[in-house]
Amino acid sequence: MVEKRERRRRDGTTYTVWRVRWYDETGAERSKTFDRATDAKAFEAKIRTLKRTGALADVDAGRETLAEFVEEWWMVYAGPNLERATLRAYASLWNGHALPRLGQLQLRELTPQTIARFRAELEAAGVGVEAIRKTMTMLQGVLQRAVEWGRVPTNAVKVTRKPPKPHRPAVHAIPPTLIEVMRARLLEQGKLRDATLLAVLAYAGLRPQEALALEWRHVRERTLLVERALSDGQLKALKNRRQPRTVTLLSPLRNDLAEWRLSSPSSPVAPVFPAASGAFWRASDWRNWRKRSYKPVAESVGIDGARPYDLRHAFASLLIHEGRMSVVEIAAQLGHNPTVCLDTYAHVMAEQDDGEKVGAEEQIMHARRALQAEGEAPAEGQLAFDELDD
Repeated sequence: MVEKRERRRRDGTTYTVWRVRWYDETGAERSKTFDRATDAKAFEAKIRTLKRTGALADVDAGRETLAEFVEEWWMVYAGPNLERATLRAYASLWNGHALPRLGQLQLRELTPQTIARFRAELEAAGVGVEAIRKTMTMLQGVLQRAVEWGRVPTNAVKVTRKPPKPHRPAVHAIPPTLIEVMRARLLEQGKLRDATLLAVLAYAGLRPQEALALEWRHVRERTLLVERALSDGQLKALKNRRQPRTVTLLSPLRNDLAEWRLSSPSSPVAPVFPAASGAFWRASDWRNWRKRSYKPVAESVGIDGARPYDLRHAFASLLIHEGRMSVVEIAAQLGHNPTVCLDTYAHVMAEQDDGEKVGAEEQIMHARRALQAEGEAPAEGQLAFDELDD
């Protein structure tokens, strides 16, 4: 009900307020005061509607702070559903950017204007575009749960403009001639495992986390079965929860894997590329490999700033220059949809139009023969190139 009340100021003058009284879902009496009668009547109408629909609790929805809600979100949703690497990144973004600026605000106070101001503050503080995008993406996911759990009616971050994605240059596939030099130098250092991992990334197009999740049962006669991915020592579903796929096992790579298995016999369910402990790699193992094995050998052939992930483009380029598969088939080998494949490799396909078609295996073997002709003989334990032709 709406009550008209008179109140007295300190100077003795009076003024009128309108108070709305109601009973909440627990039976406790509640009230709210307004300066205008129209506002009080509108709020009373809202209370009546919520009471009829059984949603009276919505009156108090969104009063908790963002920091309080994130604690619940972290325990109930993020921990059970997100990968450890994602959790680590989100914790850094939350602690460094979102908590100091937004943590004390109530959920109901997070409007599009508030989020736009938050973005502007980050930009003024010199935070990078990618960090801002990731922080806003994290907050959008948090508020999506708040909407689903009935704390707020809308997701303010979803309707707020994020910084544009930075320009991404065209991919440049590392040619087999350089890959073979890198592989040979790893073999010279006695790093057969690392040389084989390099070959799997370059000649099967697996993402690093997919290659590190391989077990020997996945290495078949003609294909590699890509079934899981690895995240900080734990097996997980493939990216975007895609179904398992098979990748054509090129004969040079098949021989490389056979040689590696001969040197380290193991059970069918053992990792193809075990860590020093014999288990799957942790995130620290990957960082060490990237820094101590891949980076030096890549820089030795003039590749600066390259990531092991970039080797994946080499496989795509091999298939494109082979000219045998359609975009759909190449995308299936790489584990993404045809649109992404076309967006990423359209310039490679355009260059190859009406060009000479060379088989993927032939391209690799030509690079190996050329390297042998230059006098870089196979390292101890490495099969001779003529044996690989079989």
